[in-house]
Amino acid sequence: MSESKYDIPKPEEISGILAAVSKELPGLVKGILDAFFSPQAAADLGKAVATFYKSLKEGGIPEELALSMTKDYLGTLTKWSESLKGMKFGHHEG
Repeated sequence: MSESKYDIPKPEEISGILAAVSKELPGLVKGILDAFFSPQAAADLGKAVATFYKSLKEGGIPEELALSMTKDYLGTLTKWSESLKGMKFGHHEG
Protein backbone atom coordinates (compact mmCIF):
# COMPACT_ATOMS: atom_id res chain seq x y z
CA MET A 1 0.00 0.00 0.00
CA SER A 2 1.44 3.39 -0.98
CA GLU A 3 1.74 6.21 1.49
CA SER A 4 -0.15 9.41 0.88
CA LYS A 5 1.68 12.70 1.20
CA TYR A 6 -1.39 14.02 3.03
CA ASP A 7 -2.52 13.05 6.51
CA ILE A 8 -6.11 11.94 6.64
CA PRO A 9 -7.91 13.91 9.35
CA LYS A 10 -9.43 12.04 12.23
CA PRO A 11 -13.23 12.11 12.62
CA GLU A 12 -13.00 14.39 15.67
CA GLU A 13 -10.87 16.85 13.67
CA ILE A 14 -13.43 16.88 10.86
CA SER A 15 -16.20 17.36 13.41
CA GLY A 16 -14.34 20.34 14.90
CA ILE A 17 -13.81 21.91 11.48
CA LEU A 18 -17.47 21.48 10.54
CA ALA A 19 -18.58 22.92 13.89
CA ALA A 20 -16.38 25.99 13.36
CA VAL A 21 -17.63 26.47 9.81
CA SER A 22 -21.28 26.08 10.80
CA LYS A 23 -20.76 28.64 13.57
CA GLU A 24 -19.08 31.24 11.34
CA LEU A 25 -20.89 30.75 8.02
CA PRO A 26 -24.25 32.35 8.95
CA GLY A 27 -22.49 35.56 10.00
CA LEU A 28 -20.45 35.64 6.81
CA VAL A 29 -23.55 35.13 4.68
CA LYS A 30 -25.40 37.84 6.60
CA GLY A 31 -22.54 40.23 5.90
CA ILE A 32 -22.67 39.39 2.20
CA LEU A 33 -26.45 39.86 2.11
CA ASP A 34 -26.17 43.18 3.94
CA ALA A 35 -23.64 44.27 1.34
CA PHE A 36 -26.16 43.54 -1.42
CA PHE A 37 -29.38 44.79 0.19
CA SER A 38 -28.46 47.84 2.25
CA PRO A 39 -29.40 51.38 1.16
CA GLN A 40 -25.72 51.99 0.43
CA ALA A 41 -25.60 48.85 -1.73
CA ALA A 42 -28.61 50.11 -3.71
CA ALA A 43 -26.91 53.46 -4.28
CA ASP A 44 -23.68 51.71 -5.30
CA LEU A 45 -25.60 49.45 -7.67
CA GLY A 46 -27.23 52.45 -9.33
CA LYS A 47 -23.84 54.10 -9.76
CA ALA A 48 -22.32 50.90 -11.17
CA VAL A 49 -25.11 50.50 -13.71
CA ALA A 50 -24.90 54.17 -14.71
CA THR A 51 -21.12 53.92 -15.08
CA PHE A 52 -21.50 50.78 -17.19
CA TYR A 53 -23.99 52.51 -19.49
CA LYS A 54 -21.88 55.66 -19.74
CA SER A 55 -18.78 53.61 -20.63
CA LEU A 56 -20.66 51.83 -23.39
CA LYS A 57 -21.90 55.13 -24.86
CA GLU A 58 -18.47 56.73 -24.62
CA GLY A 59 -17.05 53.65 -26.33
CA GLY A 60 -19.28 54.27 -29.33
CA ILE A 61 -21.93 51.63 -28.65
CA PRO A 62 -25.26 52.67 -30.24
CA GLU A 63 -28.01 53.82 -27.83
CA GLU A 64 -30.33 50.84 -28.34
CA LEU A 65 -27.54 48.30 -27.90
CA ALA A 66 -26.12 50.15 -24.87
CA LEU A 67 -29.56 50.08 -23.20
CA SER A 68 -29.96 46.38 -23.94
CA MET A 69 -26.49 45.57 -22.60
CA THR A 70 -27.14 47.66 -19.49
CA LYS A 71 -30.41 45.83 -18.83
CA ASP A 72 -28.56 42.52 -19.17
CA TYR A 73 -25.86 43.76 -16.79
CA LEU A 74 -28.43 44.83 -14.20
CA GLY A 75 -30.27 41.53 -14.66
CA THR A 76 -27.08 39.60 -13.97
CA LEU A 77 -26.40 41.58 -10.80
CA THR A 78 -30.01 41.09 -9.69
CA LYS A 79 -29.88 37.33 -10.31
CA TRP A 80 -26.70 37.04 -8.25
CA SER A 81 -28.16 38.98 -5.36
CA GLU A 82 -31.44 37.02 -5.49
CA SER A 83 -29.49 33.76 -5.49
CA LEU A 84 -27.61 34.84 -2.39
CA LYS A 85 -30.80 36.04 -0.75
CA GLY A 86 -32.45 32.68 -1.35
CA MET A 87 -29.68 30.64 0.28
CA LYS A 88 -30.59 29.07 3.60
CA PHE A 89 -27.94 28.70 6.29
CA GLY A 90 -28.02 27.80 9.92
CA HIS A 91 -29.49 24.90 11.83
CA HIS A 92 -31.65 22.45 9.95
CA GLU A 93 -33.97 19.90 11.46
CA GLY A 94 -33.54 16.46 10.12
